[in-house]
Amino acid sequence: MSRSLAFPGLLPMPGSASSSWAHYQARFTSIIWNADASVLVAFWLFGLINNVLYVIILSAAQDLVGSDVPKGLVLLADVLPSFLTKLVAPYFIHKVPYWLRIVVFVTGSSFGMFMIALTPPDESIGVKMTGVIFASLTSGAGELSFLGLTHYYGHMSLAAWGSGTGAAGLVGAGLYVMLTGWIGFSARDSLLASAFLPIIMLVSFFLILPRGPLRQGGAKEYRVISDQDPTQDDPEDNWSTANATSNLPSPGLGGAPDTVVVGKPDILSRLGANLQQAKSLFFPYMLPLLLVYVAEYTINQGVSPTLLFRLDSTPFKEYRDFYPMYGFLYQLGVFVSRSSIAFLRIRNLYLPSFLQVGNLVVLMIHALVPFLPNVYFVFVIVFWEGLLGGAVYVNTFAEIMQNVPAPEREFSLGATSVSDSGGICIAGFVSVAIELSLCNWQAQHGRDWCKKIQVG
Repeated sequence: MSRSLAFPGLLPMPGSASSSWAHYQARFTSIIWNADASVLVAFWLFGLINNVLYVIILSAAQDLVGSDVPKGLVLLADVLPSFLTKLVAPYFIHKVPYWLRIVVFVTGSSFGMFMIALTPPDESIGVKMTGVIFASLTSGAGELSFLGLTHYYGHMSLAAWGSGTGAAGLVGAGLYVMLTGWIGFSARDSLLASAFLPIIMLVSFFLILPRGPLRQGGAKEYRVISDQDPTQDDPEDNWSTANATSNLPSPGLGGAPDTVVVGKPDILSRLGANLQQAKSLFFPYMLPLLLVYVAEYTINQGVSPTLLFRLDSTPFKEYRDFYPMYGFLYQLGVFVSRSSIAFLRIRNLYLPSFLQVGNLVVLMIHALVPFLPNVYFVFVIVFWEGLLGGAVYVNTFAEIMQNVPAPEREFSLGATSVSDSGGICIAGFVSVAIELSLCNWQAQHGRDWCKKIQVG
């Protein structure tokens, strides 16, 4: 297949032949003026609300379980149901209309947050974790659904989704720090207020998002991968740059690829075709996404709770304040990098993944044998960690949108999303052991700060 190296609707790579300032300025102007504002706003809000509760729960992990329970357990409850959902749902969820999915997502998310918030601090942690599981199930189904939905609305909808998910981290972590640390709200009140946030998702889908492109492709079935020449260009690949930057398929162009049905394959045939397609996605897309998430969430849940300093050398008043601030800085980096996809592309997905593993090694060594002079060095590393993680996430799906043929693209976007949840699940199990080991090591060597954090 002859594919252009330029990603339709996005800016060229710095250093490429087409990356002059004049070209950047012209392309940027084209993107801004041709992109449908309602699509950008809707997908930005989808990304924000679908992920923000997940971030708030992780930010509240110490307040939910205290210092005696590893934060990795909260991570597992927050991501394992999402991982299982992403693992199986791509093979049948396309049968459920999007409007019904939205209603289910909103109901499940809010119900889970009410369970977490209304459970008294002295009640069983298991009840709180049940609420976390409800929120996780709907978040996982929401992510693969909205990623699939970007197939109908073009490349800038993916950029808006990526920016929204990055903003979710920033808003979620920042909101929790502000409410509990600066304003003085209790953890319960902060979590209770967040239970109403999913309502915004209803507004985004039913009032903001133009649903014409979705109706045009509504009759689509996942196509069985045929034996035809894979180098044959898709109609979507031949769009002009002007049409690509508009991102909303016109009836004569966008409808064709979405409504192509090869026969009426039975369930087993479709399942076999989808499994074959998933196998082809593993090494180029799934593996680097898996690696970066294993590394960064091992840092976030297993190592960062032990990255503590003497209070008089930090801007904090309590030891519980370190963890939410690390989460905020990490999410700030994620937001910046996920919002950069319209301006900067990273095609070598393995390089930032390996750099993330380097961050994990450095911070673990510091937790064992402190060598960083103050907490501000940790701030920089955690921000850099967020930049790397966000860049791998959004560029992975950008590569899929560019390189995977249109009939397999919606499934591929949803199926690949299992990698981030899979990586977080692995990190959750690893973090349980790492946090306990590091905390015990520090206590044995005269740094028992990690033992002084209580349930909020």
